[in-house]
Amino acid sequence: MTITTTAAQAITDTRQGTEIRLQNVTKEYGSAQPAVDAISLTIAPGEFMTLLGPSGSGKTTTLNLIAGFETLTDGSIALDGTDVSALPPHRRELGMLFQSYALFPHMTVAQNVAYPLKERRMPRDVIAAKVAAVLQLVQLTGRDDDYPTQLSGGQQQRVALARAIVFDPKALLLDEPLGALDRNLRGALQTEIRRIHREVGSTFVFVTHDQEEAMNLSDRIALFNAGHIEQVGSPEQLYREPETLFTARFLGDSNVFALDGGVGGGIDGARGGERETVWEDRNWGVDPTTVAAHPGVRTRAAIVVRPEDVGLAASAADVPAGANAVSARVTDVEYMGSYRTAQLALGTSETPGQARLDAVDATVAPGDLVIAHWRPGRQRIVAA
Repeated sequence: MTITTTAAQAITDTRQGTEIRLQNVTKEYGSAQPAVDAISLTIAPGEFMTLLGPSGSGKTTTLNLIAGFETLTDGSIALDGTDVSALPPHRRELGMLFQSYALFPHMTVAQNVAYPLKERRMPRDVIAAKVAAVLQLVQLTGRDDDYPTQLSGGQQQRVALARAIVFDPKALLLDEPLGALDRNLRGALQTEIRRIHREVGSTFVFVTHDQEEAMNLSDRIALFNAGHIEQVGSPEQLYREPETLFTARFLGDSNVFALDGGVGGGIDGARGGERETVWEDRNWGVDPTTVAAHPGVRTRAAIVVRPEDVGLAASAADVPAGANAVSARVTDVEYMGSYRTAQLALGTSETPGQARLDAVDATVAPGDLVIAHWRPGRQRIVAA
């Protein structure tokens, strides 16, 4: 990560970041379940990797292990091929951005940003040039002499970000840095973080429990669950091609139909290519490309359909040819501004589900009996 030493110089997306490699990383605190359980993950140079998951899933502990704030129980961590597992935090040369801004209240903006450079005993002219360049990058030029109390929360976080990257760290680690901000400000800062990542071209590792934030920012997401990594992939891959029911439910809303047995027992012709499955008394078509490769899908499986892929028909005659369909009762209709959500009771079991409708679609109301339908290619069969 290199910040230009002249404020007028353009900062280009070189993508020359640091590779971070975790191999069988484990952290135990003495309980029965490790906080981080033998995870392996390679973060490519210049990548924006998000560690996503619920509270207690191991994502923040993993970030602290990378930073050196926690010691490994087992495994190794390497930066550009060099094992840093035994190095203290200050020798790993990683930038860190926290939810709390952690600014020095008695220092100006420029003094806060210059602090890491002074600690490294850089020449005054170099410090001045780097501070000017990074303040331009975070769009705070002209606020050099202000104190933190004179800034908004978003501006204070920009100062903290500038301080975290001004000394050209090998990578930037961000621990839920936007958690204290309101929704609109979070959106604006997400855009700024993404822009800065592109311009600096370095490796960012971002921790959050916010699915939308992860989807918006990331090149790839590592989804954590109970100390292990459930799935790694691009936001689109995790949303459209979940491997497990946990992934499908954590990223977005889903209609879930549990199958009796796994793919082998629940889908006819599994050995010769899946073509049909049965849920309740309905035969549904299966596109083989929608069956997850996860080994657990062979023993316990479920069909997942996203609400935006579900259509509602007044009668069976209105269902498109080749679509999978199930009877449903509309239990509620929620107006969400840009769309409406029809809450559904699906099939004879009245399995909860939903369909996403156009905001101006007022053709269904609570109590209506409808047919929910979708194309087989838009469903996903995952390990349950």
